[in-house]
Amino acid sequence: MTDTRYISFTFPGLKKVACIFGTRLGGISTGPFAQANISLDVDDDPERVVFNRISLKQDLGLYRWVELKQVHGTRVHFDLQDDFLQGAEMEGDGIGLSDPGAGAVIKTADCQPIFVAHISGRHILALHCGWRGNRAGFPLSGVRKFCFRYGLQPSDLMAVRGPSLGPCCSRFDFFDMHWPAELAAYYDPRKKTMDLWSLTRTQLAGAGIDPANIYSVDMCTRCREDLFFSYRREKRCGRQGNIIHISK
Repeated sequence: MTDTRYISFTFPGLKKVACIFGTRLGGISTGPFAQANISLDVDDDPERVVFNRISLKQDLGLYRWVELKQVHGTRVHFDLQDDFLQGAEMEGDGIGLSDPGAGAVIKTADCQPIFVAHISGRHILALHCGWRGNRAGFPLSGVRKFCFRYGLQPSDLMAVRGPSLGPCCSRFDFFDMHWPAELAAYYDPRKKTMDLWSLTRTQLAGAGIDPANIYSVDMCTRCREDLFFSYRREKRCGRQGNIIHISK
C-alpha cells in the first residue's frame, strides 16, 4: 500500500518482516529538502531531520534506528547494538540484523535500497546499492556475507529492490569509462542508459536467491518528482528513508 510517507512491502508468507520505502512527503524539512528528508549528511536543519526520523521511528514502532555512514562501498555490518537516531560515523553500505524491533535504515536519492529476509523471519539484510555497488557486485557479495554470518542457504532467502533510478534515466554517456565489458548487455548504446534494475536482479540470483523470490518496486526516483528526492534530477536534495525490520 502507498500513503503520503512511504510504500509498504511484505514478503509473501512472511508477516514477521516488514519493509517500507520512503517518499519525500510527510516531514517538516523545507526548501530542497522538503518534506521528509531523513539524512543528516546534507545541509538540512538537523533538528528538522531528527524530528522526521523520530516520527518515522515511532510510526513503525521501532525501538532502535540502525544506520551507517554510506560510502558506496561493499562493507556489511552485523548486529549493531547502538541507536543511531542522531547519526552514524561508522562507514558501510550493508546492515544485517536479527533483533526484533530494530530497523535497518537505508538512505537514498536514486540509489537502490535492497532488502533481504530469511524465510524464518529471524534474519534480515539491508543494502545501499548505487551504480558503483552494482559495478562491484555488491548485491551478490552482500548476500554471501549475510549467509555466511548466520549460516543460511541463499535458496531460503527473499529479496526486494525498492524505488530507484530506473533504466529510463540511468544515463552513462561513455560506457567504457564506468563499466567493465562483461556488463555491456545491460547498456543501451542508443539511449546511453544502464539497466541497473536488471543487473541487480541478476546479481541477487547469482548469489543463489531463487528468481521467483526476487521482487521489485519499479518506480523511477528521477521521474517521480512528486514522490521522491533525486540526486540526478536536483543535485542538492534530501534523502528518503527505507527501512526493513523484524516485528516483535
